[in-house]
Amino acid sequence: MDAFLSSTLAVAIAEIGDKTQLLSLFLVARYARRLPIILGIFVATVLNHALSAMLGAWVAKWIPDAWLPWILAVSFVAIALWLLIPDKDDSDDSKFLGMGAFMATTVMFFIAEIGDKTQVATVVLAARFTETVWVIIGTTVGMLLANIPVIMAGKWLMDRLPLATARIGASVLFIVLAIATVWAALATA
Repeated sequence: MDAFLSSTLAVAIAEIGDKTQLLSLFLVARYARRLPIILGIFVATVLNHALSAMLGAWVAKWIPDAWLPWILAVSFVAIALWLLIPDKDDSDDSKFLGMGAFMATTVMFFIAEIGDKTQVATVVLAARFTETVWVIIGTTVGMLLANIPVIMAGKWLMDRLPLATARIGASVLFIVLAIATVWAALATA
């Protein structure tokens, strides 16, 4: 359950103000129907985060057990620092927009997630927790928790969210994950 809760919370908070959340705003402004956009985010996130989590689990098998907690802690700190940098909306007109709301959202979200903070976080979380499926479910739920309100309430909500506070909160969460990882490593040593 730790894998699910940590993954959900980490991604939900990290996603606030992220480029994919800005992409959600763009897509809801472009297409009137919200359900295809939500379903597209779901499919893209499951695919992207499943591949990311499998990579994280695979990497964790090859790294010596003594090194893994320290590499993970450094990775969590790097993500925490990265979260402090605001994202820009780079969802200009795309050739994918003619595909319809569902396909455009699925393709654009999948591509936007490549190398994104939440994808990197998914790799690290899957390396940290042995319950890879729960990491995938948690990061997907976190992505939906952060994006569905944006899709439903759009600009009104984004104008009222304190993005700087959300970025700092997400950064603190990843620092806590780094500390918990080191703490657990020292407790078992």
